[in-house]
Amino acid sequence: MTSDRSAHIARFGTHGVWGGWDKFSPEQARAIEELGYGTIWLGGSPKHLRPIRKILDATEAITVATGIVNIWNTDAAVIADEYLELEDDFPGRFYLGIGAGHREAIASYQKPYTAVNHYLDILDAKKVPTQRRILAALGPRMLRLSADRALGAHPYLTQPTHTALARAELGDGVLLAPEHKVVVNIDPQKAREIGRPPVDQPYLHLTNYVSNLKRLGWADVDIANGGSDALIDALVAHGDAATVRAQVDEHLTAGADHVAIQVLGEDDPVGSLAEIVKAAG
Repeated sequence: MTSDRSAHIARFGTHGVWGGWDKFSPEQARAIEELGYGTIWLGGSPKHLRPIRKILDATEAITVATGIVNIWNTDAAVIADEYLELEDDFPGRFYLGIGAGHREAIASYQKPYTAVNHYLDILDAKKVPTQRRILAALGPRMLRLSADRALGAHPYLTQPTHTALARAELGDGVLLAPEHKVVVNIDPQKAREIGRPPVDQPYLHLTNYVSNLKRLGWADVDIANGGSDALIDALVAHGDAATVRAQVDEHLTAGADHVAIQVLGEDDPVGSLAEIVKAAG
């Protein structure tokens, strides 16, 4: 089991690219693969997996993962069937990221831990392999579930301090793949002007993200009014490409296997992604 899990983790590579469901055109997806990124993460809360097909069709071997499918607005049996169809057509390339979203958006949101377990039970019954599932996880309990019933965890809106805590909770040999936002701009004020709005709305007004930030030591004054400069700088790497690369790589030093880079403020992120990948070393 350990060697099998390790092979799956290796498929992600050390760096990936994160964007919304409609963010990447087929041409951009091909360019991201050619740059050497290991994974394309498709974010949001779609009701079906069909939009993934165009990215898989456009690329040759890059891993594609959801970040995430929301358990509250999807039917687990339907998602399982769609996963199996993708697996038939693109063997070994797609990983199903699922999560409980946030209570403010879902009227029926109750007991997410129990609900995620139930969703996983249905995926088990439909023969979706444990090692092809990833859970959105921030707190200790969901992180432990990620280790027990999935390949690992995909924390969102975090910093390397959280990554170190998450690795300690997960233990070794479990995928830890945090997302990190970036703005390739050497002007700190302009970078914060780009980075602050997508952090503030909606995340600094959602209970699960605010609770996680407070666990990491951030105070109400940091979270209020769009976030303090210190908080935004921690959550949105900015500077030239080398500076951005160094900041996101702090997740790897802290124990992550992979970091998913989300470029903000650009309709076409491929240029910045090329600069970031070339900044290695």
